[in-house]
This record gives sequence, C-alpha cells and structure tokens, in this order.
Amino acid sequence: MAQTLHQLATFDEFIEWYPNDGKRYELHRGVIVEMAPPTGEHEKVVGFIARKLTVEFDRLNLPYTIPKTAFVKTPDAESAYSPDVLLLNLDNLANESLFQKQSTVTQAASVPIVVEVVSTNWRDDYYSKLGDYEEMGIPEYWIADYAALGARKFIGNPKQPTIFVCQLIDGEYQMNPFQGNAVIASPTFPELNLTAQQIFDAAKY
Repeated sequence: MAQTLHQLATFDEFIEWYPNDGKRYELHRGVIVEMAPPTGEHEKVVGFIARKLTVEFDRLNLPYTIPKTAFVKTPDAESAYSPDVLLLNLDNLANESLFQKQSTVTQAASVPIVVEVVSTNWRDDYYSKLGDYEEMGIPEYWIADYAALGARKFIGNPKQPTIFVCQLIDGEYQMNPFQGNAVIASPTFPELNLTAQQIFDAAKY
C-alpha cells in the first residue's frame, strides 16, 4: 500500500526534496506519495514486459529506450509518475526541457507506450494515471493486472488476470482487454507476438 506524506508540493519542490533513501516516491496532484516496495512477482512482470518491448523496438531499429528511472509530469495537475515501464522516443528528448537534469518528460511525443503493473493501489492505475496519461495524449497505455486486483467492472466476476491496452482515439482511451492466450494487439508494435498468458506466467517463474 502506498503511503501518503501529508505535504503539498509543486513539481520543483518535489524534485528538490526527493531523498536518496532507496525508496520510490511519486507526486499525485501535489501530494507526495511513498510507493510500496514491489513484490518479486511484480518485478518479474515488469522485467518481462520491458524485455519483450526492447526486443521489438530493437528488431525494428527504432530510436527508443527504456530508462531505469524517469518521471512523466502531467501538464495541468501537479503530478509526476514513475511508470513501471516507460518507452521513450529518443528523437524527441531534445524538446524536453526537464529531461537532461531531472529525467522528466512532459510531451506525448516522447512516450510511445507507458506501462503500469497493477499492485495494491490499483485505483491509481485504473483511474488517476489513466486520466492523466489520457490528458497528456500518450498514445498507448498498458494496465497489466496480472494478479487480478482491479474492480470487477474492469476484469469480470470472478476476477480474471487481464492486460488492458488503452489506445488513444479522438482524445480518449479505448480500453481493450486481453486475457488467457489472447494475443495482445499493440498499435505501436502491430507485429508484437505476445499473449496475455505469457505475461501472467512471467510472475510465476
């Protein structure tokens, strides 16, 4: 469970305050939130998705990278998220005034895909971050709910592990669910050969 630190801050104050204590923090609408330490299963899923995306953009010789740590800053709300997997377009980073010193992007052109792997604070991924990434215009947002933690209205009753690929169409995300052996349809990587079950299985091995 994420722990809220009861202090309002601007993005600049958040970056200046950020401690080197080995913990992860995000800024949620001016509120500094300490993120819960990830589980081993969570990290295996993160690593698996990052590897599959890396193999694909390397195969296509695209100018992309996945940083170890970087922030996505929302344009209006005072929020700065550190996504589980952030695919960056190197060709646009010269237009990002915050990237060189603060490893922060603010433009949708810099982010072909952003991925959040769902943990106990699942509402952040399904509501807050979805809304903010949508507002930014990020074209593709994955919600990887491998442990079926989200609400039944999203993943069914009984709950089923689900990968959502949210595609930006006319300024709004269309949430496309993938379960079981369904092949994930990625607008950014239409030839990506990856099933939802492969992602779920990554948590087990």
